[in-house]
Amino acid sequence: MQRTSTEGPDYFHKVVDCQWACPAHTPVPEYIRLIAEGRYTDAYMVTWKSNVFPGILGRTCDRPCEPACRRGRVEDEPVAICRLKRVAADNKGDIADRLPVPVAASNGKRVALVGAGPASLTVARDLAPLGYELTLFDGETKSGGMIRSQIPRFRLPEEVIDEEVGYITGLGMEVRLGERVGSLKALMDEGYDAVFVGSGAPRGRDLDLPGRQEAAANIHIGIDWLSNVSFEHVNSIGKRVIVLGGGNTAMDCCRTSRRLGGEDVKVIVRSGFEEMKASAWEKEDAIHEDIPILNFLVPKEFTHQDGKLTGVVFEKVRPEYDDSGRRKLVHAGEPDQHFECDDVLIAVGQENAFPWIERNIGLEFDEWGMPQVNPLTFQSTAPSVFFGGDAAFGPKNIIWAVAHGHDAAISIDKHCNGEDVAIRPAPMTTLISQKMGIHEWSYDNDPANDGRYKVPQRDKADALKDVRLEVELGFAREMAYRETQRCLNCDVQTVFAEPACIECDACVDICPTDCITFTENGDEDDLRGRLKAPATNVEQALYVSDVLPTGRVMVKDEDVCLHCGLCAERCPTGAWDMQKFLLEMTHAGGSCR
Repeated sequence: MQRTSTEGPDYFHKVVDCQWACPAHTPVPEYIRLIAEGRYTDAYMVTWKSNVFPGILGRTCDRPCEPACRRGRVEDEPVAICRLKRVAADNKGDIADRLPVPVAASNGKRVALVGAGPASLTVARDLAPLGYELTLFDGETKSGGMIRSQIPRFRLPEEVIDEEVGYITGLGMEVRLGERVGSLKALMDEGYDAVFVGSGAPRGRDLDLPGRQEAAANIHIGIDWLSNVSFEHVNSIGKRVIVLGGGNTAMDCCRTSRRLGGEDVKVIVRSGFEEMKASAWEKEDAIHEDIPILNFLVPKEFTHQDGKLTGVVFEKVRPEYDDSGRRKLVHAGEPDQHFECDDVLIAVGQENAFPWIERNIGLEFDEWGMPQVNPLTFQSTAPSVFFGGDAAFGPKNIIWAVAHGHDAAISIDKHCNGEDVAIRPAPMTTLISQKMGIHEWSYDNDPANDGRYKVPQRDKADALKDVRLEVELGFAREMAYRETQRCLNCDVQTVFAEPACIECDACVDICPTDCITFTENGDEDDLRGRLKAPATNVEQALYVSDVLPTGRVMVKDEDVCLHCGLCAERCPTGAWDMQKFLLEMTHAGGSCR
């Protein structure tokens, strides 16, 4: 193998697995250390720059960072990264003097933002300080998009939404709520220099089954029903409720039903429990609230009598796999099952709806009715129209919408300034030694052996009485500190200097995970198998040195390194050093040079 090049931003970025996995590339270890120091406001601002909604995402994020967390490779559970973000939000001080100040003069460019959800708000956050004249449209009377309409208040209090959305709308823009855009062509004809479409995936999928029309009064589309609950148009439901679907929306529907009068609430899913799209913690929360999840049942018919829903008939299925491992569901050979109910909530997916976009304005759509969008620039085939969030590539989650918004803002800024939107700004990086003495570091490199701490929850009986009463109470400061100590500081890198190495193997002897090996070079597959501890995770790179005086190379398996610094402490010549790597994504207005 060739010597590992660590000069560019990507190598060490990939070693900070949590940050690499985050779509917005939030510097996770950085804000966790700040929380450990009690610097909650500083931690909040670190997260605010990248993920825009720390208080919201600290409660609702899908947490792609946590499965990537290195702590999960050395014990059962990762660091509670998401809930620590909430700690920063809950304990921060006044940040008014740290926010961008509305600009005094316009730069002469006008941008329309369609939809006041997380993608559009992120674009606004990035463009407003640059002097753009922004107009934000939304058909609802309050901004926030799906953050406000589809996430129940018992998970996300309205005051948190108001606060963090307010930070953005307060940067100086025209907010036109209750004004639904009915024609993209008409909007473009108003002379905007660019239009960003962040209208989400507002249409819930229906089920065209026998009895659907006859029993329509008690069969509801899940996302529409959640919106009606959020805006207080609906405040009750029948005692017996069936929720169809296995995603996070289904979990929100069933838990909301329990709070609005549902006594016998079931989630019924066509797939297996492990295959459900809902996050593991969402399923756990539903089960904790006495909601059974029944699997491998496919709905066949809505039963009804005298125009009133009486139940749902299901076919029992089982998975069957072909030679390639592809799964299909086949009849299980059991009789159909009938479950009685008063109401059904259908949460089997969401679709985009673009009836307001004309098909003769140079904007091309694919065979599924989705706009053709460049995944790098978020530009459509109409050069001045950009998409992001669920409107661009279908339903995902808030943090992906934020990442789309950042990237789209870069493209809009470049487009409005006549620059090539395909040339993206490089991230800002630093790599600084943490050495304060021969064996002393500027960070705590002794991670705690504690297991993951569980976020306290409100008593179940109390929680189920009020649909607006937040269930999770958040970490207290002391418990949050203990959870921060589980972080392995993966951004503090082990950096190796070949000229100083005398090949004494002291680092090999002291390494607690056997991740360092001095050996003859070879092809990667061969080398991975010859290490002191075979490196089986090919998704993470090997750190390979140049040829040493003995002809050997130093090989470190980044996958299992704990960043404990023992190699650097033990090394008699200083060939190993602990250097903190910080990567910050460059947003709109940043240099590409």
